[in-house]
Amino acid sequence: MTIKVVRGNPTPEELAAALAVVRARAAAAAATPPGAQGPRDAWSDPDRIAAARLPKPGPASWTRTYWPS
Repeated sequence: MTIKVVRGNPTPEELAAALAVVRARAAAAAATPPGAQGPRDAWSDPDRIAAARLPKPGPASWTRTYWPS
């Protein structure tokens, strides 16, 4: 892998810090198995909404699918 400075004139310390971040992120990505995901947020879990109750059929039922009352 080649990294090239396109703009600016970084000091050796700045360049070392930037490379340390890039290497740390690459190592973290390599350590994560393919297809693995982090913990799922409860906020984005569809079961949180659908498990409570299903909306009653009707002309405005689509408005109740994501905002249970």
